[in-house]
Amino acid sequence: MSQIYQNRTRELQKRMEDKAVDVFISDDPDSVFCFSGFCGYVGMELGRPTILVIPRSGEPTLITPAMEAEMARAMTWVHDVKEWTDGVDGEWTTFIPNLLNGRLKIMIEPFKSSQKVVDVVKSTRNAEFVDGTAVIAVMRMVKTPEEIAVMRQAGKVAVAMVEAGRSALREGVPEYEVALAMISAGTRKSAQFLSANEEDQYISPTIYNLQVMQSGHHTSMVHLRSTVKQIRKGDPVYFCFCGIANFKQFKLGFDREFFVGTVTDEQARTYETAVRAQQAALATIRPGVLAEDVHAAAEEVYRSAGFGFSYRTGRGVGYSFLEEPQLKRGDKTVLKVGMTFAVDGGITIPGKFGARLGDSIVVTDSGFEYLTNYPRNLAVV
Repeated sequence: MSQIYQNRTRELQKRMEDKAVDVFISDDPDSVFCFSGFCGYVGMELGRPTILVIPRSGEPTLITPAMEAEMARAMTWVHDVKEWTDGVDGEWTTFIPNLLNGRLKIMIEPFKSSQKVVDVVKSTRNAEFVDGTAVIAVMRMVKTPEEIAVMRQAGKVAVAMVEAGRSALREGVPEYEVALAMISAGTRKSAQFLSANEEDQYISPTIYNLQVMQSGHHTSMVHLRSTVKQIRKGDPVYFCFCGIANFKQFKLGFDREFFVGTVTDEQARTYETAVRAQQAALATIRPGVLAEDVHAAAEEVYRSAGFGFSYRTGRGVGYSFLEEPQLKRGDKTVLKVGMTFAVDGGITIPGKFGARLGDSIVVTDSGFEYLTNYPRNLAVV
């Protein structure tokens, strides 16, 4: 994967040349990783940012806390790693003026980088600032075959998690125990894809973050995390793996719902409508289709079933939880081979229950391929 990060950096430098941009600078963890291959574990939330500086020509620089400098040098292809220590010589801010070195046109990601880093960069005199958000987004839309291979593995991690969750469902079991079963299964599946070779030796298989999970009427809350609530007969149980089934820093969208012991006619009808909406959206996916047309196909199913307008049907996924394009009204991006999306079906009945499912897919020459291939039929367990 190291070559991919280098190639992407060179591509960015060509785009900077076209736009007469002198330097790109970012402390957004996803951007730092997709260009340098380094993912640190501290950031501005702890007052310790890692910052990537890419000049229009020449080699990039990675500025990182001294406590993570050894790890950074082991993981990144970037040769110029500058380390800083808390309370010493102005910390990371002292490197910025020298690296910018009078450059007059600076590309930043104003809505992704921390405000303090943006403020320090903007304190540079006589500089013009360019919003690079769209430039980076376009570069990340189409994935390489190597990246898609990793995302296929991430999909298998997600499927292992949902299988473990389904197996753990039974009356009287608290939600957090089901979540623990899923986290354990995902970790073990991740470990199967890793080895002690040079590239994998610094990657943790451990699944972390709070599992999105609800049961019963809590399923109308969409993003509630697992609680001490016990599973009851007749409960719908919703699992969402967005933000948790991550592998080698690649992030997917994946959702499934099950019904414990029994299901009502209303619940069955609502869930099956959500499935039809997702499948209608997926049926439109192929190169040349507009992103908003995928959403329109799902929305037509909702409206025909009497559920009205829907929220976004999907989003780009990969290095970030949310990438471009998005499958929503107004997004006229043309789909291309190699784009990867989370595609959802979802209906919420406020105060009663929610019916949702979602898959990650990759656009192919003839349509799409599931990255998370697991049954979508109504399942009573």
